[in-house]
Amino acid sequence: MRSPLAIILAILGLGGLAAAAYFMDLPAYFVQNKEVISTPDSSGIDSLPTPLFPDPNRIDFVDEEGDSFSIELVNPTYLSNERRNYYGDSLPDKLDIIWQLTLGSGKTQVGRTIKNWSGAGWTGQPLIVIENGKKYIIQGAFDHRLKKIDYETGEVLWQYRFDDVVKGTGSLWINHNADSLKDRVLVLQGTRAGGKLNAPIVDCYRAISYFTGEERWRVNSPRTRCYSRDVDGSALIINDTAYLPLETSIFTVFNPDPKAAKMKDGLLQPEFYRFQDTLYRDIDASVHGGNVVSEASPVRLRDHIYLASGSGRVWGYNMKKPGMDWEYFIGSDIDGSPVVTDDSCILVSVEKQYIKGQGGILKLDPSKKPEEATVWYMPVKNRRFVGWLGGVIGTAATNEATRVKGHPHIGATIGIDGYTYFFDLNKLDTQKVTLFDGERKVATPKVYYKHRTGPAIASPIIIGNRAAVPTYQGFYLFEFDKEMNFKLLDKQEFSAEATPFVDQGRIFIASRDGNLYCLGRSNAPTKRVNSIYGKTEVNPRNGKLKRYWKGELQPLEGTKEGQK
Repeated sequence: MRSPLAIILAILGLGGLAAAAYFMDLPAYFVQNKEVISTPDSSGIDSLPTPLFPDPNRIDFVDEEGDSFSIELVNPTYLSNERRNYYGDSLPDKLDIIWQLTLGSGKTQVGRTIKNWSGAGWTGQPLIVIENGKKYIIQGAFDHRLKKIDYETGEVLWQYRFDDVVKGTGSLWINHNADSLKDRVLVLQGTRAGGKLNAPIVDCYRAISYFTGEERWRVNSPRTRCYSRDVDGSALIINDTAYLPLETSIFTVFNPDPKAAKMKDGLLQPEFYRFQDTLYRDIDASVHGGNVVSEASPVRLRDHIYLASGSGRVWGYNMKKPGMDWEYFIGSDIDGSPVVTDDSCILVSVEKQYIKGQGGILKLDPSKKPEEATVWYMPVKNRRFVGWLGGVIGTAATNEATRVKGHPHIGATIGIDGYTYFFDLNKLDTQKVTLFDGERKVATPKVYYKHRTGPAIASPIIIGNRAAVPTYQGFYLFEFDKEMNFKLLDKQEFSAEATPFVDQGRIFIASRDGNLYCLGRSNAPTKRVNSIYGKTEVNPRNGKLKRYWKGELQPLEGTKEGQK
């Protein structure tokens, strides 16, 4: 037990970060700001001491040229927060098209085949930033580009070009220690790396300046026994530390600040705190034939980071004593991200592949030993669709961040079997079901409603008493009451793999038809927005000319970048 004098000396003499680390028994880069959590509860996350870090999602600053900025991150990462459970503030009652932006198409190698994909796909959720009172969208697309888009009009302001299709959702980070505008807000974004399995360098995860569209560093995703070197997951950033599993199943912990970046493997790469944790065992790589892909995004619960891997394992990483100290074996491929519930459990999506039983949704209590952690299992029917055998690919949704008073705690998921399920997170059915192993009998949740929406790998969202469901057979909008009576409000016919986000009654969702849609209630005619062409502007801050070509911000000077 530390004495009061020791604590006071630590606070006064060690400085903000070191004092916080000393006070909490954590390294400085693990100190958590509870403002990240959308809905506090008694899970232990909010019982930490008052943080010394500034707000991770807001900043007011003056840049090096004397210009003032006010920034707010509305949803800084996939599903918004450490629990992966917030989808926006208010779903509309109609799916009118307010505007649509052509995202374009791009080629990618899948196996030995070159595919041409349009729009954006899994997980592909738009990120929203409020900059000096005006809103902007950050969206990756299959045309190989990351885009900054005007929220009101769909106009593209800048684009950064990657080497392959941009598939997953990025993460936004405010750098409170930056000394330049370009490093003040960063977008951390991964892409596919088709056809590069054996390449010496695969640098498909990068940091891009939110303000300028400039690249700030890259990460080399090294070869493992995994058959993919993509990066689909979204980093969980806690103050000044990022947690991310590369798709090669290497779990990384790193400092996203470009000032700390160092040259390694011929690339400017971020400073890594850990780069050695492999999210599979040798037996997994043998049984799965190299399909030990880690595509899911991490969550935080108390002092642990939880990760779901294609090895068929759910891992718990101890932040106080860095390393994996919890492991739950399922055996299937797992693609969806874990979701933290209000009762401090996690929901895990289970695919049918490699297991005897059916795929579905699993609820785990990680405060218990792995062999005692199963709370319930909700199986879905087996069905072959494209390359899937059944189960759940996308991330489950819950209503807990925006639950209406008097409504039960519910979840939702879309199965490959073609149904969307709405179920209680806590109440159990009277019958038991067979677990994913095809042998053990366990509890199962009460299912309130299921609707034939068509199969999907996308994730539904629930906000208040409404839900939006993206599938390969359309985009659905539902409403329900506290007795769990459901009705279909509206439907759009486009196909979607990406997860939507909602802001002030506007739904933003990328589609496989090539478009980013802004949907809601509107009496105005549809506005179609294409990329802007041939526009030249003077930057009022430095007087330099900039040319916009097909929406891509390029310098007029004869640089390599300007000649693309």
